Formats: sequence, C-alpha cells, structure tokens
Amino acid sequence: MPDSIPPTFGQPWPARDATRITAVRTIVTAPEGTPLVVVRVDTNVDGLYGLGCATFTQRWHSVVSYVEDHLERLVVGRYPGDIEDLTRLARLSSYWRDGAVANNALSGLDMALWDIAGKRAGLPVHELVGGKVRAAADTYIHAGGASVEETIEQARGFIEAGWRNIRLQVGQPGIGSYGAAGVGGGYPTSPYPDGWRVEEYLRNTPRLFESAREALGSEVELLHDAHSRLTAKQAVTLARSLEPYGLFFLEDVLGPEDWGQLPGVRELSPVPIAVGELATSATTAAQLILGGGVDFIRCHISAIGGFTPARKLATLAEFSGVKTAWHAPGDTSPIGAAANVALDLTSPAFGIQEGHVYNDATYEVFPGTLPIVDGWIRANETPGWGIGIDEKAAARYPAGLSGHDAWAAGVRSPDGALRYP
Repeated sequence: MPDSIPPTFGQPWPARDATRITAVRTIVTAPEGTPLVVVRVDTNVDGLYGLGCATFTQRWHSVVSYVEDHLERLVVGRYPGDIEDLTRLARLSSYWRDGAVANNALSGLDMALWDIAGKRAGLPVHELVGGKVRAAADTYIHAGGASVEETIEQARGFIEAGWRNIRLQVGQPGIGSYGAAGVGGGYPTSPYPDGWRVEEYLRNTPRLFESAREALGSEVELLHDAHSRLTAKQAVTLARSLEPYGLFFLEDVLGPEDWGQLPGVRELSPVPIAVGELATSATTAAQLILGGGVDFIRCHISAIGGFTPARKLATLAEFSGVKTAWHAPGDTSPIGAAANVALDLTSPAFGIQEGHVYNDATYEVFPGTLPIVDGWIRANETPGWGIGIDEKAAARYPAGLSGHDAWAAGVRSPDGALRYP
C-alpha cells in the first residue's frame, strides 16, 4: 500500500488477495457533441482496470473535480472487491450527501468496480448478480416533429426498422414542445413570442395520438413525455384525454418539487405513470416506489449513484408491483447503457428500456457499444461490461460546455415566466 495513504483510508480488514486500486481518473469525450464522463479505476494488476459512467452532461466539470479531487484519495490502496463498502464510504464521507454531482461521481466509481469484478471473475456483470431472466430487453425510441404528420412519418420509419414501442412528441407554436421543434414567433403579441403555452399543449397532444392510432394501428405501443411541465390537475386532464389511445405509459407529468402529489395523480389516471428521471438519490427513488405514485420507475442510474443502488431499486420495484424503465438518452455513455441492460436482463421487474442509436464515432470511441437490433438490445457476454474506451479516439472529440443551459433559459411561457425545461 502506498505510504502516502493515511491509515484511516487504508484497508479496514484483510483482503482476499493483494489486488489494490492504484488510481482513479476521468475521461471526458463528446463523439455526438454531448459531453460524456467516464471514470477509469486502475489496479496494481497489469491490464486490470474498470470503467464506469459518471455522465452529468450539464455540470460535467464539477463531476470531474469531485472524482479526481475527492474520491480518488478515499479508495487508492483499497481492495476493489469491497464494492459496497467503497461506495458507502464515497457517499457518506462528504457528510452532506447525494445530489447529481456527487452521485454521478459515485456512479463512475461504482460501475468501474463492477467492471473490475467481472474481469477478475472472467464473467459479464449480469452473471455476477444472478444471471439472465430474459434474453434481451425490448426498447422504445423517440419520434418527434414540428407537425403531427412529421412525427407519424418518423414513427413509421422506426416501425419499419423493427421497433414495437415509439415515444411520440409534437411541436407547437413558439419554442415547440419537449422533444419536437416549434414555429418561431408563435405568440407575436405576447411579451415572449417564442413561449410554450400549456393550454395549447393539452389540446395538441390528444390530437397527435388520435392521428397516430389511425395511421399506425393498434399493435405498436405508444408513449409520451410531458417533461415535468404540468400541475397535478393538468396531469390528470392529459391522462384522461389520452385514455382512448392506450398509451404504454405517460412520463414525467410532474416536476420533483410536486412528487408528493403523484399518488393522487396515479389514482385518477387511466394511463400508467412513469417517473424518476430527475431523482438524484436512491432514497428519493425508493420513496416514489413505496409511496404508490408510479407504475414505472425510470431513473438515470448514474444520478442515483450507479449500478449498486439501481439493483436495490429493481428488487424493491419487483416486490411493489412497479416496473423499471431506466433513462438512457444520448447523455448516457455506452458504459451506462450496458449497466442498464445488465439490470434489464436480470430483474423480473423489467418493463421497457429507453433506446438510443449511437453514431459511428461513439462506436469508435467505445468499442463494444451495444447495438439495438430490431428494437431489441442484448448484453455483451465478455467479462465486465464488455465496453472499452479508445482514449486517442476520445481525444478527437473534445467536450465543451453543454448547450442545455442556453436551451433551458428559453423555455418560458408567453408571458416570459420560466417553465421546467
């Protein structure tokens, strides 16, 4: 063990062997333009290291600092097999715990330790935690256009490519709606002409799904994301207006500030409710499940601390009649996507997996990135996550500041008031 490691940070009990963590660092890259943060944990065994996802796109500089200035000194010199103790130490040591920055940093460490565990055992992570209960995870993909016709045309293309589950979003005057472009200057006499008007949204969305069912038929599953912009009353109004179209789920009807009202919304909603993307602790996510406010829990697992707490949530969901639908857009790295799939394939509580089609540059940077074939995603059968990183390729796609801040600053009502982005 290095002499520079204080005794309080040392190995607290005898380890099974002499394998030790020697370094922890971050790699940031943006092959699709979206900053992705990867944590690499090295050991004193030649060639043995682990990779984890720590992607908080909007505040990635803070995650990098948290990992390299705080977490590394806690775990260097430790045995990497003590995953639960190491991740609890990383979480509890700051005293004020949780939050998106801290938990993404913790997630990078947690997933990297699971990657190391799989490599040491010569097994994929899904076998370390009990093995498969299904062969592949069914995914959904996003279709969104400025008009109903554009959205439906996109959806047709996805159905032809093999998807059975499509999230539909459509634009509206002004800034548009979440996931779909709008028409600039939609409210020309308003203080903010490019605003988002909830009344317009509540009228347009049922029209979208009425047209989609007529055009796409009843076999495809349809989903929709309100992106936290509604009140509880508006959420119930929307859910009831969508009942005739048989949605698979309605996502994020309320912001986290209003999650206490979710049980009442769910009770009155004829459509399944999916929430959890904005949870920044496993405790909060567990309360969503136990409080009876959700049919699907859909955390961004790096924002709640990684694979270890997500496994616990999946078990809690299993015994609470809730399904999983882990968050996985373009701001989840391929390593985080692999962790999602390991959960999907090993949990009886699996409901559906959000899908993202990575570009060629991402496959170059992250060898082993999981493809989606005919709407299905399967795990790698190689040890650990089965995902690598080519650091030379990663350096060719440097990350800048996320564009999310500028976009969020423009999500306003026609009167100029900020809305949830």
